[in-house]
Amino acid sequence: MPIVVNLDVMLAKRKMSLTELSEKVGIAMANLSILKTGKARAIRFSTLDDICRVLDCQPGDILEYMNEKDFKKLMGK
Repeated sequence: MPIVVNLDVMLAKRKMSLTELSEKVGIAMANLSILKTGKARAIRFSTLDDICRVLDCQPGDILEYMNEKDFKKLMGK
């Protein structure tokens, strides 16, 4: 799936740890980790809303569409 999750980038820009985001958003570390690594199959709008509120960003700052060719390059395939 050519959707890239840039949660780690936004966390770095905000100088925030995954643990801190987990506490502020009220989402389990395990679930945020799955999202951060791009292994999530879906995300609720309410979860995305909470993450964007805490990180003071737009959904497009976290989720990015990439064409198949570039996605495969990124993933090393």
